Amino acid sequence: MAEKKNYSVLMSVYKKEKPVFLYESMQSIYDQTIPTDDFVLVCDGPLTDELDSVIDEMQEKFGKRLRVLRQSENHGLGFSLNYGVKECKNDLIARMDSDDVAVKDRCEKQLAIFKTHPEVTIVGGFVGEFEESIKEIKSIRKVPKTNDKIIEFAKGRNPFNHPTVMFKKGDVLKVGSYQNIRFCQDYFLWVELLSNGYKGYNIQDILVYMREDSNTFKRRSGKEYFKIQKKLLELMREKKFITEAQYLKSLTIRFCSAYAPNWLRQRLFKKFMRSEA
Repeated sequence: MAEKKNYSVLMSVYKKEKPVFLYESMQSIYDQTIPTDDFVLVCDGPLTDELDSVIDEMQEKFGKRLRVLRQSENHGLGFSLNYGVKECKNDLIARMDSDDVAVKDRCEKQLAIFKTHPEVTIVGGFVGEFEESIKEIKSIRKVPKTNDKIIEFAKGRNPFNHPTVMFKKGDVLKVGSYQNIRFCQDYFLWVELLSNGYKGYNIQDILVYMREDSNTFKRRSGKEYFKIQKKLLELMREKKFITEAQYLKSLTIRFCSAYAPNWLRQRLFKKFMRSEA
């Protein structure tokens, strides 16, 4: 077992989340083999009574370890995470989405990597995607293990599964933390970290189970989504993270993906960015 070390958990929730999903997600953090001593839950605007009821129940379980930070308005995930990072009391922060389920030893495995690889800033892992039950995994979202391969992978695709990451707060704040950019607030942050010499590592196991449906792929479409993708690629080119040729290639691919029919986009994602479970 890894040596116990304090870490924070950062989660954001907003009114459209399903109460049962929030409950399962928070319960999976409660069940961690090495428990957190600081769970920061950012409520991104007013919530429903049902969601508040789940939070009240979890407050009784976690006690003072759960800190609920409420925002009067909905500002978006990037804004909420930027706010939450600053409020976390430990340098190691585990991200968690409000509708995913963490494996029981997720954080223990990540703490072990930080102990054996002190030079690393971000530790992520695989995601197992499911529709109805985590016992029926449909696909696995794999990411490369070592820093060199992560950097190469990042030139074309997101090198970390956001809901799986644990990172060093101090390093994240040094590069400006999360930006309030829809869809890509995590990818922007990874590019800033990697281009500034901070190192990453991905555990080659499933750390989090993630829900998938047709809307998962539908959200990655349209003019607004493509504009954000273009902005991301421009940042990568500006930092010389990618070449002009790589910029043009990625821009073309993302344009085609953004404007493709949803059925085709879903098929392409599963073919090139997932592996069957």
